[in-house]
Amino acid sequence: MEDSAELESILPYLPLVIGSSRRLLWPSEVVEALEAMSRGPDHSRVNCGEVLSIAISDMRASLSLADPLALSAPLGYALFFDELMSGPDSRKWFAEDIPKLANLLLRLPSLLEVHYQNSRAYGYGLRILGPQQPGMVLLSQELIGALLACSLFCLFPISNRGLKHLPAINFDQLFASLYDSYSESQENKVRCIICYFQRICLQMPTGSVSFERKLLSLEHHPWQSFLSYPYADFWTKSTIPLCPFQVHSSGLIEDHAIEALEVDFANKYLGGGALHRGCVQEEIRFMINPELIAGMLFLPSMADNEAIEIVGAERFSDYTGYASSFRFSGDYVDKRSVDFLGRRKTRIVAIDALCSPRMKQYKAKNLLRETNKAFCGFLDQSKYSQYKRLFKMNSVQLNEGSSLPIKAKGESRTEEVRKSDEKSWHLEDCENYIGIATGNWGCGAFGGDPEVKTIIQWLAASQALRPFISYYTFGLEALQSLAQVTQWIILQKWNVGDLWNILIEYSSQKLRGEADVGFFAWLLPSLPK
Repeated sequence: MEDSAELESILPYLPLVIGSSRRLLWPSEVVEALEAMSRGPDHSRVNCGEVLSIAISDMRASLSLADPLALSAPLGYALFFDELMSGPDSRKWFAEDIPKLANLLLRLPSLLEVHYQNSRAYGYGLRILGPQQPGMVLLSQELIGALLACSLFCLFPISNRGLKHLPAINFDQLFASLYDSYSESQENKVRCIICYFQRICLQMPTGSVSFERKLLSLEHHPWQSFLSYPYADFWTKSTIPLCPFQVHSSGLIEDHAIEALEVDFANKYLGGGALHRGCVQEEIRFMINPELIAGMLFLPSMADNEAIEIVGAERFSDYTGYASSFRFSGDYVDKRSVDFLGRRKTRIVAIDALCSPRMKQYKAKNLLRETNKAFCGFLDQSKYSQYKRLFKMNSVQLNEGSSLPIKAKGESRTEEVRKSDEKSWHLEDCENYIGIATGNWGCGAFGGDPEVKTIIQWLAASQALRPFISYYTFGLEALQSLAQVTQWIILQKWNVGDLWNILIEYSSQKLRGEADVGFFAWLLPSLPK
């Protein structure tokens, strides 16, 4: 296998070595253990959670992984597979699924070699997608299955992950938490993961999943293919129309009826507490679409000007409840169609909001941070050239650290014609463009103001030229009047700049103690209390 910068960047975080023939290999002791497991429990003696945890410990020793696993991880494996899982299911798991997963792990080196051969021409190879490095990794679902099997067996090295601001990737904490502080929700998170492994052992999916690090550049380079970080004047002066706003008082983002970019209310570390005790919006999404977890291997934490978009993750589990009431409720058969890359048309964007901002969230710099964070996530950077052309046409220079309108040489376009061009661009692209499906981002555990966060996401979606925003309120009482307020705003024919300036004025009054009501009541005092 040829050396590559991509492989070199990820190799310290993989459990494989490069042999004398320059090929990726498992150490011989690990090969022996996996081959034994692949022949079934009569050969390997791996027939229960307790013995599985011993086998995991032995393989880790063969890999010279010195960092200890979570102390209670072996007890967690034993608890789940030997007590919580039914006897017939446990016997089937060790007789059929563990051998298939061991065989999949044996093929990991060859899967990676094929992956790098296929991705060499396109630059989509597996690598660390580091901070301020926009780019994409495209993985087959089979390769993801093998990587997640490494997580189940806790085979990834972890010693240098913290230095690279990478989240945890092994499943030891997931199982340790089950034992240390048992809860039904934690048990049901594990059931989702086991459902995924059972499904891929039954029939391996043949598609692919892409992971993209998106960026609003803090510096301007003439050659760059992405936008610069907008400052306040960008939003103040924007004349982009507000996109249509749809309110759903019930339902879930992942069940949105038409194709949309679905928002993950993310932690800056992708996945948040998915592999620990977390069980809110992001963690639940990672349990029902476990292929998302693969991104945690190579995507370090997000900065304020970054977002992560994942396309193609298949859903394997159905569920009910939320947080402590979360329950796995069986298989989910994902019927979404696939694109030309073999990715399911499920688009998920991870954007992290400010945590516990309290009154600081009303400061202009923090409003700008949140709006730009959502804008970075919502902007389709594959359409950058069209987006840039629109703003050039309208004499707005995005990439020179300024968003002030600058009159082009010889320009004589009138305001009416300019607005007509913007409207035309929206209409022409709507059929090929995808809206936003979101909800109470940055609220709940993060403590944000839901009324302000709603407006911020609307501004970002509109500025990103999305054809609609579908908002799921999850029955939040503070948003009971959301539909009425958004309809009223649309009737005023405000644009992005108008609404931004009004939000800034409200927030200024809030900071000065002159506004003691929410944004909606401040804007429309006639709203029912």
